[in-house]
Amino acid sequence: FLLAMAMFVLVVDTSLMNVSISAVVRDLDTTVSGVQSAIALEALVSAAFILIGGKVGDLVGRKAAYVVGLLGYAVGATAMTLAQSLTAVIVFWAVVGGIGASLLLPAMQSLIHGNFEGGARMKVYALVGAAAAIAAAVGPLLGGFITTFVTWRLGFALEVVVIAVVLAGIRLVRDVPYTGTPGVDLVGAMLSVVGMGGVVLGVLVWQEGGEFVGALMVMGVVAIVGLGFWLVRRKRRGRPALLDPDLFRSALFQVGVSQQCLQQIALGGMMIALPIYLQMVLEYNALQAGLSLAPLSLSMFAVALIAGKRAGRRRPSAVVRWGFLLLAIGTALLIPLVPRAEFGWALLVPLAVAGTGLGLLVSQLNNYTLSPIPEARASEAASVNSAAGSFGLSLGLAVAGAVMLAALSAAFTS
Repeated sequence: FLLAMAMFVLVVDTSLMNVSISAVVRDLDTTVSGVQSAIALEALVSAAFILIGGKVGDLVGRKAAYVVGLLGYAVGATAMTLAQSLTAVIVFWAVVGGIGASLLLPAMQSLIHGNFEGGARMKVYALVGAAAAIAAAVGPLLGGFITTFVTWRLGFALEVVVIAVVLAGIRLVRDVPYTGTPGVDLVGAMLSVVGMGGVVLGVLVWQEGGEFVGALMVMGVVAIVGLGFWLVRRKRRGRPALLDPDLFRSALFQVGVSQQCLQQIALGGMMIALPIYLQMVLEYNALQAGLSLAPLSLSMFAVALIAGKRAGRRRPSAVVRWGFLLLAIGTALLIPLVPRAEFGWALLVPLAVAGTGLGLLVSQLNNYTLSPIPEARASEAASVNSAAGSFGLSLGLAVAGAVMLAALSAAFTS
């Protein structure tokens, strides 16, 4: 339950920020592109450091990494409660909070993998998925209500309260010791940061009209490829590596990690492009935007809850396939409909279809991806899985947000 509450905070944090964009822009006297960049940067920092975060958990203990990650997220939420400028949001919420997430996510998955087995593990993953779905459902609605009638700052203050409750009961969580070979791979760590950071940072720089966009993206791709060669070389020489490249010998793991990235690209894209459209074009306030997104979040919550209760009755692979099929159908319906929509509820059907697909995915995709991994490699596998998800989320937020703002700018100019 405590692990599920942490996932709740992670998801509600971003959804609250998305639905409150116009209010944050007004209160901090900044721009939509600035806030959108901060949202993408938070996911980017999480993705760039998450492999390092998993290794830190191996060295200092998964439970300790989990606690430090929660504290980092608490710092970010506290900063949002008190922020008076975009700079504070970027430094404390995006950077410090992103580093907190990079410690928290792999540690949480390792604690689940090490504390539960078989059907119990499937049910816990489903519970965590349901918590994410509840947060996705509550975040836009509660955030919209609080932002419209009180202030968006209160929502982040409530996050701090939830984190305090989790930390108060942390003694109930049993630590999972690392059984692999301890060691530090500084070159691998640097390549992972430059690789995942370079690609998304290139998109953000392009959005702001900066230079060296191509160089940043090429640098990121080269670093990712270089990381692969470096890990294989370290493995052959018997030296400690950032992660074990043999993880990718499992076809199931390869597919699962790729699917995690794709799922988060779709989710990140929808959760930034739709709020921007609703608030900038239809001129909705935060509550109206949250209500318009309710079909997505509520269907995601309901389906994840039902799928969690039925965990074990269906093969995870079958659930995942149906999830992607429905997500693809919902997204395909949204693309031509959004520019023609004159009110938010016109998006009800495609959002409900996409939410149903996402609900199936969040209930079983983690279990599907990590099921073939032995206990000794669980933390590394969880880190790679989380890194793929965070990278996909940051890429979806950056690309979809940049494209939406560029399209709106062109439309408003013409």
